Amino acid sequence: MNAADVMTQPVISVTPETTIAEAARLLLDNRISGLPVVDPDGTVVGVVTESDLLRRTETGTQRRHARWLEFLIAPGRLAQEYSNANARKVGEVMSADVVAVAPRESLAEVVRLMERRRIKRVPVIEAGRLVGIVSRANLVRALLDDLSKPAGSEVTGDAEIREHILAEIVKQPWGPRASVDVRVEAGIAELHGTITDERERTALRVLAENSPGVKEVRDHIVWIEPVSGLVIPAVGSEPPAKA
Repeated sequence: MNAADVMTQPVISVTPETTIAEAARLLLDNRISGLPVVDPDGTVVGVVTESDLLRRTETGTQRRHARWLEFLIAPGRLAQEYSNANARKVGEVMSADVVAVAPRESLAEVVRLMERRRIKRVPVIEAGRLVGIVSRANLVRALLDDLSKPAGSEVTGDAEIREHILAEIVKQPWGPRASVDVRVEAGIAELHGTITDERERTALRVLAENSPGVKEVRDHIVWIEPVSGLVIPAVGSEPPAKA
């Protein structure tokens, strides 16, 4: 999937001359947390978000510093804080550091940008024009759409299910194939063996739950703490099925 597959369009946007009041109203009315800022030619020149409107004089939330500390802070930073707290136009508070993607950008790259830059939305630009926007909500919606699709062809044989699970464990760089075994009966997968990191338990359950034909997963795995050698069985572990 790529950005064009999940992006919102048309995009609600503002201009640098849009008032702060109007931008705040658009955010609230449309239940969104950010707006791209475009110039008269349709070029994206910035982004204004809810966070840009948090430190405001009107709500008494503007930044305040002790008098002695103000002497240590650069005048430019203090001037910017004043502008952010008292500005009347979007162009005076927006972030001009725009991170954008092309319509064909992969979702993997979009997510990487969001994580690395700690942002919640990415404008989609084609030929210099804003054509859409991808937000975290778009990605969650894409996930829901995919989870709602009917599952693929079912694996019906217990032996086939077991081999599939074991093969998937081998593929994973964390997979403890040498110390874990699987038994399957009537579609119920039982995990046996030992692990040295408790996080592997959840990963193994998830792997088994996603395997075609699995109706239920039962955890009998024992965690051996590598430093102390303490043996910790699975919480609520059920007795293994009879052979």
